[in-house]
Amino acid sequence: MSKQIRNLGVFLACCYAALFLQVNRLTIFQADELQDDPRNNRQVVRDFSRPRGTIETADGVVVAESVDSQDQFKFQRTYPTGDLFAHVTGFFAFQLGSTGVEREYNSELAGRGLGFDLQELDDLFVDRERVGNVTLSLRNDVQQIARDQLGQREGSVVAVDPRNGEIIALWSLPSYDPNLLATHDFPAAEAASEALNADPEEPTRSRAYREREFPGSTFKVVTATAGVERGGVTEDSPDYPVQSEYQAAGIGTPIGNFGGGSCGGTLFVILQNSCNTAFAQMGVEQAQAPGMTATAEAYGFNQEVPIDLPDPVRSRWPTEVVTDNPPFLAQASIGQNEVQSTPLQMALVAAAVANDGKVMRPHVMREILDDQGDVVERYEPSTWTTPMSEETSRLLREAMVSVVTDGTAQRLDDEVEGDVVVGGKTGTAQIGSDPPRSHAWIIGFAGPEGEVPHVAVAVLVEGQEGASEQTGGRVAAPIASAVLAAALAPPAAPAGG
Repeated sequence: MSKQIRNLGVFLACCYAALFLQVNRLTIFQADELQDDPRNNRQVVRDFSRPRGTIETADGVVVAESVDSQDQFKFQRTYPTGDLFAHVTGFFAFQLGSTGVEREYNSELAGRGLGFDLQELDDLFVDRERVGNVTLSLRNDVQQIARDQLGQREGSVVAVDPRNGEIIALWSLPSYDPNLLATHDFPAAEAASEALNADPEEPTRSRAYREREFPGSTFKVVTATAGVERGGVTEDSPDYPVQSEYQAAGIGTPIGNFGGGSCGGTLFVILQNSCNTAFAQMGVEQAQAPGMTATAEAYGFNQEVPIDLPDPVRSRWPTEVVTDNPPFLAQASIGQNEVQSTPLQMALVAAAVANDGKVMRPHVMREILDDQGDVVERYEPSTWTTPMSEETSRLLREAMVSVVTDGTAQRLDDEVEGDVVVGGKTGTAQIGSDPPRSHAWIIGFAGPEGEVPHVAVAVLVEGQEGASEQTGGRVAAPIASAVLAAALAPPAAPAGG
């Protein structure tokens, strides 16, 4: 009998140990993963019948609010602008959980957190429940311009203030209507969710910061940074030979220019003409693999961008592939091979050039107010990374301005008025289709003469016909120009304001 009791004791001890390990795995090692899973609706269940604050844009347009539900629940979460801010606000739904700002700032919207807790004693004598109202850095007028200019073409538009990291616009198509998921008609919400999840275009997934594509020639700004910072490249040297092909280390497939043309010259000229052969040579011979890797990662590649939205993807620089492999390094130096970037990351590349070499932490929350209008929290700008010196940033700003005045990005300043400096870089990323199609890119910045540019932008228009180096300037530049002009203009007054 004592042996049986001992064996039973050992068995129970093992069960207890296994349970202890599982609990620790779930509560410690997988806590963040489980907390961030959209299917985890514990917070939603807890908060569903409580008042909830609004989300509104920097120019005063309400994009998420709670209204009387007129059913068995007290409140219905609604999104007055439909799909316009869906990838930013996300949704708040009983069965489906929450995403976007609704999830990232759930505690604040529900009136919890240190700033609210300090006021709880006062609340004992007031007949109300506290909530937090989130003010976004995004502007409704600029976001609408981004949507209208992109039209029905799939792609993304990102606009950011280089000086403080504020996201001014973040639009991608396809999008979705969060009202369909937040409805209290739960069977309808479930059906809408299943349809969205089954859509191969993944409309609930923002292409602006959660999808990455080949950046094409916009990546040459990164290569130019590496060349100047780590390879001794200056405005006047080297003077790259005029040629139609470049073969790295005499091996592998040669790099050619679009249309089989020949080009070469010094830094400003090769950036203006987006010269593949010259930038491939710069990456291989001047910057070299360690310099290219260090510079790409200093810009934020291979890192998680610290934006206050869930699940940003990392842009990719293929460190292992290019090491000791000159032909692959040549391809990567012009934004091909396995280089991939989100539009947000490429907007931050332009922002770093604009902002004296510093990348500020990107963010969508400007401030949080309580229900009495008092500030509970205000975002404090901070530097995320510094990929170049101020001297290098000044040189590259001048080079990118020359691409607008004398190169492939001449349409970037079409809509911009007044005494404004505009710089940019176009890109065309071939996607290997037959017939040929390509992604049209442009990155750029604009601001008053003598000041740090006030806005940086990245535009990606996917799957355009043909594969010409002019595609980015022809297709993406007009979109970016309209967004730059809107962002530089004073905010439009909200309707009825």
